[in-house]
Amino acid sequence: MKREQLLREAVEEVAQEVRSPDEFADRMHRSRRRRRVRGLVVTGAVAAVVALGVVVSLAVDGGSAQGRPVGELPAPDVVARPDQSPPRELIAAGKVAVSGYYTAKAVKQPNGNGVVAYEWSLLNAANGRYEKTDWAWLAVAPGMKIAAVLERDLPVNRIGLLDLATGKVQRWIKVDQGVGGVRFSPDGKRLVATTYGLNPDGLFKDASYRLNDKTVPGPKPSRTGFSVIDVASGRADFTELPPKKNDRGFVTGGGRQDLSWSRDGTLLWEPWGNAVGKVFYNVGGKAVPVPEWEANLGSPGAVLSPDKKLVSGQFAGQNGQIVSEVRDAKTGKRAALVPGQQLLAWADDDSLIAWRCDPEQCKPGKGEFRNQLVLVSLDGKSVTPLSGFREADLHSSSRWTPILTER
Repeated sequence: MKREQLLREAVEEVAQEVRSPDEFADRMHRSRRRRRVRGLVVTGAVAAVVALGVVVSLAVDGGSAQGRPVGELPAPDVVARPDQSPPRELIAAGKVAVSGYYTAKAVKQPNGNGVVAYEWSLLNAANGRYEKTDWAWLAVAPGMKIAAVLERDLPVNRIGLLDLATGKVQRWIKVDQGVGGVRFSPDGKRLVATTYGLNPDGLFKDASYRLNDKTVPGPKPSRTGFSVIDVASGRADFTELPPKKNDRGFVTGGGRQDLSWSRDGTLLWEPWGNAVGKVFYNVGGKAVPVPEWEANLGSPGAVLSPDKKLVSGQFAGQNGQIVSEVRDAKTGKRAALVPGQQLLAWADDDSLIAWRCDPEQCKPGKGEFRNQLVLVSLDGKSVTPLSGFREADLHSSSRWTPILTER
């Protein structure tokens, strides 16, 4: 098989449209249905590596990566840390910034069970540094002033609103149903809190399956529904929504089945195996047809440019190229090819934040996972490293995934 084919398979399997940590567990569940898994087997449990894409920004630290000269984008609002992985200080470009990052690993629990444990580091807005936290789950609001946080031992009966400048919880929102995941609406005024009967990141002995000739504990779907919460008042409206079943009556996905907001904040959605990759609900929990503007955007992880004219596409490298597509949002036709394996966010209408491996070392099966955050221009002529390189070992629990948040 040709190099570009191998690289395409690797990139698409590990980093194709994954936008959020909800899909960590979904990947883990899907690994049950295939023999070849690019996952992480730790203490008898399975995890997978994903990329979290939301977005924020600041000034330019140009230069080179590993001694390789690169172009500098003429942007006064770029803050780059090409020598830091994971980052210690603020990384930002244009409209977005890294508001934090997380790592994940599977950990043994008593009685043969396990759990996918996330470790979150959040930006301290006062000193511009990333600091480790003890929260089990979190989401950063657009504007990067507050984060919604959940305590350990999910599901929990309250949601904290954390001040990123002080690192302290401003107030708690109490809920009647156990919450396992939270997401801010695009305007930051509402939360969708997905509720569960069990820890959505739990791995259970009585749900074990065979993986690579080993028996490992597996996830259990236990979603009970969701609450739409008004952040200002704390009012929470709960709607029952058990795990969705396919045409054969089977629940698909892993234990974590969080709901997300649509791009315009009017609907909710979850991953699904249809052409769009999503199933949509209104805020009352009723399934609704896929909006036309969503259907035209392609993959679930596609991100729109600020002017809504372009949309990120998938990896499209050929003949050894490390490039991804940008498409016209209305026609779906290719508008550009830009350097990078995975396009995460738009810094502005003319540049994107992406994962990119070192072209000199990016070889299938060897160096394609040694990648760094970069800022790339739409014309493909400029590439500015934003972070240092992540470890090439997908099995490493130290591989970090950025939280990109609109500033």
